[in-house]
Amino acid sequence: MNKQFKFIFSAAFSCLLMLVLMVPQKSSAQSLDFTGGIKNEYDYEEYIFLTGKPIKFTGTNKDVSVTIKENKGKLTETYKLTLTGPNGEKLTRNYAYTYDVTNYDQIGQSTATGSVTKFTEKIVANNRTYTLADYQLSDSAVTDKRPASDYYAGNAIARKTYTSVGSGKKAQPEEITIHINSRDEGYENFWGSAETQITDYEIYFADGKIGTVKNKISTAKSRVLEYNESDASLSSFKGNYKTISSADTLSEYEYDLPDASGTVALEIEYMPKIEMLKIPKFRDLSSSWARESIEKLYSLGILDDQSNFYSPNTPEERYDFAIAIGKAIDIRVLEEKKTKTKTPTTIFKDVKRSMKDYNYLEAAVKKGVIFGITPQSFEPDGYLTREQAATILVRALGLEEKAPDPNYATEYKDDYKISDYARDSIYVATEIGLLQGDDGYFYPKSTLTRAESAAIIERFLRYLETDLKENYRDNILFYN
Repeated sequence: MNKQFKFIFSAAFSCLLMLVLMVPQKSSAQSLDFTGGIKNEYDYEEYIFLTGKPIKFTGTNKDVSVTIKENKGKLTETYKLTLTGPNGEKLTRNYAYTYDVTNYDQIGQSTATGSVTKFTEKIVANNRTYTLADYQLSDSAVTDKRPASDYYAGNAIARKTYTSVGSGKKAQPEEITIHINSRDEGYENFWGSAETQITDYEIYFADGKIGTVKNKISTAKSRVLEYNESDASLSSFKGNYKTISSADTLSEYEYDLPDASGTVALEIEYMPKIEMLKIPKFRDLSSSWARESIEKLYSLGILDDQSNFYSPNTPEERYDFAIAIGKAIDIRVLEEKKTKTKTPTTIFKDVKRSMKDYNYLEAAVKKGVIFGITPQSFEPDGYLTREQAATILVRALGLEEKAPDPNYATEYKDDYKISDYARDSIYVATEIGLLQGDDGYFYPKSTLTRAESAAIIERFLRYLETDLKENYRDNILFYN
């Protein structure tokens, strides 16, 4: 990767910019087609290499149309572009793709498999006209829908055949064939998303020469929480939090053509959006080490204490933690409709449906994030242990299977105290930095305080916001 691209990427990452560009929703958020093109609210850019040298084509949103429709298990994507080059080159393109979508609700997965169903493309450059004569494509993707985040991967292979004709009357048509192999990986959750797509092109020119192009494109979005200190000394509050939703796309082409080689890169950003959050006014946090975490979660609506006193050193109750996690992952809940029919029974005998935010608990249980102490009992007022917290967080991420094969031991000195049901989650939570031990001990049966619980949830959110993005962007871009 060249220095220019590294600099562009580093600057974008340090600013925590992110957004999903063009969105083929066959799995989740993905890049536009297989061209390496990038787009924001106004501009569109891409490079083409048919002439044997890179030509940058650009347009505005008026020149680019992306339509996505889904009906009865079929997803249709249509792309229409009219672009210009720096020296008057012209590009017009109209592609349509159709995907068959299959949902496997029992295991929380879906697949999409499709092909190109319509194509026209014409490029006028260097006194030649390139017309797309044939386009064959096989594209497929799979999505694993976990409670806190959707993870997906896709692969496509394609062949494009162009005829090239010069401007002279006696000019003979020439044929150029491009073989394409593209793969992508990504994730999407309430707090952010990232997708990196790597596409390899082999270009077979009419004179028998062969050129190659490798495109790496990464799209991303995030919601970053920032604190505003109040400038007015007589303000009723010391400061407040805001979220900044932002986005960027990075694209790099590394080309080795018969008469030219090198690297070109594109980078584009979306206009950030700001949202002011409610102001925390707890009066018992001035000396609490977890003050920042608690106030962040309150401003985000994850904690919903009506009192001015949070009591950070009291034990965290199981019900409160379950509700907080449900809100943290933006788990979808259904409001009960008031009817004359009999009210549905509660999922646990010791939890009334009238309890505040009960729907979050019910949704979390149905998603497999929360389990009861027994099938009938939840113990909502029971105190939350460290191993219970680790299990809930890892289940929400869907990463239980990242643990080693059975019959292993963790590296904690008190491994023998870890319950069998929690061993995998504690191992994974430690590996990804959600929970850590102390002096070699994990203390699995220890009760968490409300302050510790808030700190763990905030770390969980930072994992969703930044750690996943680093894994799906930095690691793939720099090591592939």
